[in-house]
Amino acid sequence: MKVPLEMTFRGVEETDEIKDLIAKKVTKLEEICDYIIRCRVAVEVPHHHQRSGNPYRVVVEIKVPHRHDIIVRRESGQGDMHEPLPSVLRRAFEAARRELQELVDRQHGLVKSHLEEPPMAFVASLFPEDGYGFLETPDGREIYFHRNSVLNEDFQRLEVGARVRFVEEAGENGPQASTVQLLKRTQPSAP
Repeated sequence: MKVPLEMTFRGVEETDEIKDLIAKKVTKLEEICDYIIRCRVAVEVPHHHQRSGNPYRVVVEIKVPHRHDIIVRRESGQGDMHEPLPSVLRRAFEAARRELQELVDRQHGLVKSHLEEPPMAFVASLFPEDGYGFLETPDGREIYFHRNSVLNEDFQRLEVGARVRFVEEAGENGPQASTVQLLKRTQPSAP
C-alpha cells in the first residue's frame, strides 16, 4: 500500500490481538490486489443500547486507483448483541475480500461479457403460408423458427439464403430459434 494502514477505535479497547487480526486481514487483501492505495479500518461501538451488551460496528474502506472505493460496514447481528468483535471483523473482511476480488476480475477482463454476438445462420427453407421455416447453421444443423420469433416483423422479407442472427433454445421437437434477426444486405456500390 502506498499509505500505511489506518486503524481507528471508538468506544472499543485497542488491543494488540485486534490490531494483529486487522493487519493479517489487510495482508490477505493485498494478496488479491497488490495496488491498493489506502486501507482504513474503523472499529466502534456506535451507541449504547438500553438492552444489555455492546454491539460492534466495523467499517473497512479500501481505495484502489481510478477512483474505485470499496466500503464495507458490518455490525453485530440484531439478535446477537454479544457477537464477539473478532467475528464481526472476520465478516467485514470477508465481504471486503469478495468485493475486491470482483473489482480485480472486472479490471483484468475475467468477468464474462454478456454482449456476445448471437450466432449466424442462413434461411434454409420457408413455409410462409404456415408461418415457419428452418435455418441452417454453419455446422450444418437445422433450427426451426416461427414467424413470431422474427424481429421487426421481417418474416415477410425473409428469403431462402438470407443471412440471420438467432438465439437458440430447446423446443419440444428439438432446437428452435427464439429470436431471429434478418441481417441487412449491403448494396453493391455503383461503378
